[in-house]
Amino acid sequence: MMSQTHTEKKIKPVAPKVQELINSSKSIILATVDAEGNPNSSYAPFVQVEQTFYILVSFMAKHTKNLADGRKTSIMFIEDESATKQIYARERLTFEATTSQIERDSEIWTQVVAKLKETHGRVVDVISDMGDFILIALQPVKGSYVNGFGSAYFVDANLEIVEHRNDVNHQSK
Repeated sequence: MMSQTHTEKKIKPVAPKVQELINSSKSIILATVDAEGNPNSSYAPFVQVEQTFYILVSFMAKHTKNLADGRKTSIMFIEDESATKQIYARERLTFEATTSQIERDSEIWTQVVAKLKETHGRVVDVISDMGDFILIALQPVKGSYVNGFGSAYFVDANLEIVEHRNDVNHQSK
């Protein structure tokens, strides 16, 4: 049982570090659904250009068809478990996102694949030439950022904090 003092203690939110979390990540966690509504989770290395995230993915992976078909998608960045001080309060950023396939050999394809190679190495040369790999743009719509207990925020499509989510309080049994 918690003491009265502990339950009344206000937890001060930690300043948001949305872009720092993104910059510390090499891959993005994906949640997609198929035509029957079955969920699928996966990940992919990514690059960010302005507020859009790009991934180069193979049709051999379940999530690629879901992404290419423009179905509901959620993306997440999360603090490494080995770096967290409290496993229940890992820093994380989650977004609903729209998806679009980038035309192979278009100007944006060339620019993004070059950035993927710069970021993730020469393997990108190999996979970008494979016919089953496509480039997907993930455009954030709205989301949330959490960086500790009592420190959750709504985030907009521009990756900016909209407001502190202090309207919902945790309840004790």
